[in-house]
Order: sequence, then structure tokens, then C-alpha cells
Amino acid sequence: MFDRIFDSHCHYDDPAFDDDREGLLAGLFSGSVEYLMHACTDEGSALYGIAAAQKYPNYYTSIGFHPENCEQTPDDFLEVLGALLPKSQKIRARGEIGLDYHYEGYDRERQLYIFEQQVRFANEHGLPVIVHSRNATEDTMEILRRLRPKGVMHCFSGSAETAKEVVGLGMYVGFTGVLTFKNSKKAKKACLAAGLDRILLETDCPYMAPEPYRGQRSDSSMIDRTAAAAAQLYGVDTQTVIDKTNENARILFGIGG
Repeated sequence: MFDRIFDSHCHYDDPAFDDDREGLLAGLFSGSVEYLMHACTDEGSALYGIAAAQKYPNYYTSIGFHPENCEQTPDDFLEVLGALLPKSQKIRARGEIGLDYHYEGYDRERQLYIFEQQVRFANEHGLPVIVHSRNATEDTMEILRRLRPKGVMHCFSGSAETAKEVVGLGMYVGFTGVLTFKNSKKAKKACLAAGLDRILLETDCPYMAPEPYRGQRSDSSMIDRTAAAAAQLYGVDTQTVIDKTNENARILFGIGG
């Protein structure tokens, strides 16, 4: 059994966990999981993360508005975030923020505005960003190049070249269970390009379950499968990857241990 897992991106406020959330979290923390980082998507999600961080010593949270919630994001989103920030010292990131051009009818200009303003907010408060980017690589990278935040590109789906550039900007690259899929050559190349010193492991749970759980509800105990896939790429053992990504995440999010 492996230990010291740091799941750098999870969504335990998702309805998929409504039937067993508390028991599952207790079991994770008494088992292989050492730290969790809650990825916030809106104000309600942020309040859940703050409450969970208060309940569990090693549960940390972000605050932010997800690009898929662009239309529902209030115009005073910066004031909302500013009011949330003093509620917990365990708010350690600004996210999940970014750009998502996957679905038809997206509002590019509003997404760009909300993303840029949230990155500026993070920089002003010394917080790293958790960046979501889907079908929007060039726009995402333009903002990151210009504003140079600390942070991580979550659920990375870009090229090896983009991974190198992200690392060159001083950021980390996050990988999910996709790394275990047979058709994940692009993700594997990007993982190698980023380097073990600059990757984080994440579930994006309840989504992105690794093999052999693909299609099922994911949870943080499954990260060992993703770690094993990365370990094979780097030619090291699985616990080494878990330990190193734990260290990377603690450095990024300012967590001692």
C-alpha cells in the first residue's frame, strides 16, 4: 500500500459524493491520502471548501470562478472573492479559473476578462492559480506569459512543447488518470517534458478515473495508478513519484510537512 498521496485537484462537493462523502473522506485520510486541495468552481463551492478545510486538518481549498460558470459569475466577482479570502487561512490558491472553448456559444471576451482579473487578484494576494484550459491553449498562454502567476495547469491536455513553456514560466503541470489510458501518448510525452520536479498528481474527482476504473466515480485513493504510470515513464518506483509530487504540491500551495 502506498502513502502520502497529495491529490492536488478534487471536487468533493460534487453531488456524486452525496451518499457517502463524510465516510469516504475519513477513510481517505486514515488510509493512503495525506493532503487534499479542493478546486473551487463558484461561491457555493468555495464555502464548501472552507468548511471542509475547517473540519479536516489536511484539507485545503481554493477560491475562484470556473469558466464554465461564466454566465452565472456575478459582475462583482472580485468583491465576492475578496470577502471570502479572510474566512480561512487554508485558502491556498485561486481556482479553478481559466478558459473553456469546448461548448458552442461560449462568451470568449467575458471568459478572458474574468480569467485575467482573477489572475491579477491572485498575484496581488500572493496566491498560486489553478488553471483550467480546454480548447483555449493560445489564449491561456498569452495571459500566463503576460501576467506570470505562480500556479499549475490542471488536467493538462496540451503538447510537450506547451508543457515545457509552462514549466519555463515557473508553473507546474497537473496530470490525472488520463496518464493511464492506452491512447494517452500525448499526455505521456507532456509528462516527460515537464519533468518530475514540476508535475502534480490529481484526480479531478469524481471525474477522470484511471484504468482500471475508467468510467467510474473517481476518488483520491486511485492516484496510485496515475503515479505508477508516471513512474514507468521516469524509470522510478511509484512511491518516489507520490513523494515527489507531494513535495511539489506543498511547495506550490505553501503547506508545511
